[in-house]
Amino acid sequence: MRLFISRLREMAITDATSRRAYGFYGDVVFDTTFNTNRYDLTFAPMLGVNNHGQTIVLACAFLSKETTESFIWMFEEFKKAMLGGEPKTIITDQDAAMSRAISIPFPTTFHRLCIWHITSKFSVKLPHSAYKEYWGEFQKAIWDTDNKDEFDAKWNIVVTKAGLTDHPWLSLMFDLRESWVPAYARHFFAAGMSSSQRAECSHGFFKQYISRRNSLMDFIIRFERALSHQRQKELVANHVDAFEVAQCILPMPMNKQMATLYTRTMFQKFEQELIQSTACFLELKTEDASKVVFNVSERKNWETRVAEVVYVKDFDHASCSCKRFEFVGIICKHILALFRRDQIEYMLDKYILKRWKKTAKFGLVSDANGNEIKDSADPGLLIKRSTMSRLASDVIEDALMCEEGCELLSETLKSLQVKLKLLKDGPSNNEVGGSSSQTQYMKDPKRLRCNGGSKRVTGAKEKAMKRGIRHCRECGHIGHDRRQCPRNLNTLTSPSNNDESTPLDLSDPLFDEFYRMQGPTQ
Repeated sequence: MRLFISRLREMAITDATSRRAYGFYGDVVFDTTFNTNRYDLTFAPMLGVNNHGQTIVLACAFLSKETTESFIWMFEEFKKAMLGGEPKTIITDQDAAMSRAISIPFPTTFHRLCIWHITSKFSVKLPHSAYKEYWGEFQKAIWDTDNKDEFDAKWNIVVTKAGLTDHPWLSLMFDLRESWVPAYARHFFAAGMSSSQRAECSHGFFKQYISRRNSLMDFIIRFERALSHQRQKELVANHVDAFEVAQCILPMPMNKQMATLYTRTMFQKFEQELIQSTACFLELKTEDASKVVFNVSERKNWETRVAEVVYVKDFDHASCSCKRFEFVGIICKHILALFRRDQIEYMLDKYILKRWKKTAKFGLVSDANGNEIKDSADPGLLIKRSTMSRLASDVIEDALMCEEGCELLSETLKSLQVKLKLLKDGPSNNEVGGSSSQTQYMKDPKRLRCNGGSKRVTGAKEKAMKRGIRHCRECGHIGHDRRQCPRNLNTLTSPSNNDESTPLDLSDPLFDEFYRMQGPTQ
């Protein structure tokens, strides 16, 4: 038998349920990293968004180093395991190594920088007076502009007014504007997410189950538990959508149509847009043989905002300058206002995104060999549990009618429990035949230091305690402590020049009590 021993440096984890989910929801991926094990390996979960708007885990990896090469390895392994092509969007923070790595395995993926990480740095990077006076104008330039030219103009105006035209950080952020400014990035689908805050929130979720004291085996067990809890929430949402229909606030045919198609969370978002469309006003701007352009205005926070809706006649298609449909996947209030004007009662299929429908996961996902990938968990788990719970409750009620019924049910349940345990455990390891002539063992990874970490300074007292040698704090010699130090003894037994009392008797038991409470007198 040959023995192979190596040390773990990187590891990637996924399962059939996550691989299948990527086939349906792999258009948007959030990536983040943090240290969460006793080896200080970097834990990097790859997250997505399901049709209920819930965060789901697509895969995760352990990395020994946060370098470009490590991230390339992680993304390549992710690409091998997942089917369905490259994600449309990946949202990360401003990690330089990760930014360089993404473009290699995912050349067509739009890499979006987290807008929250960038805007939170304004208070740190800008002079205090400039930030206090002009931050509101920066916010309006970032959030209240729908097109690129408008953003550029507003940004340049506020930068010039603040006297920050040569500010190096602001200049860098302006050069990177295509990666984070909404006016530049809204035309890429991102499930409505403009920051990695969803991934940041997942830290708190994982840390309910995981601690820095975990070994790798502990981590895997706890991670599976966290994953089961997360997937249980998805099953609950699926169950609600399957047996309940959302109540409509507006009794309109289109609203009732979307209530039956969309999941409850996404329908509520659509209905809010439909309600807000009633406060929008259309004004014809231009019209020719090919298209019609409308200005759609709405009053919000004592300000009037205007969006531009373009209707192309040949393709029977409407688009809006706010890009909400492209960015979120739900039709915006401005286009809905146009539909109301034209008395369109039902939503056209091209404006209904499948990934938000209740039936989003209906379909086959196959691996590279053409084999179907099935969920690891039974999607009908909640239905089965509910059915068996009702049956068990009825049986218990019948058994309680007489003593013989209770005894019969008790004996039957005990016998059933033994059979279920045998069924669950399966054949023992001794019954499984086959042995390998080559066995590979994997050693624990070396413990790593976090980026920027430093060695703790050890004091002289701590060093002495580790050596097992105690020094007197009065004279520095060994063999006694401060209470028995000759210097203190001489001081206490010899009265001062102004003291005419008799010498102190150090053998008095009162001194033992004094030393125990106060320590020796200096």
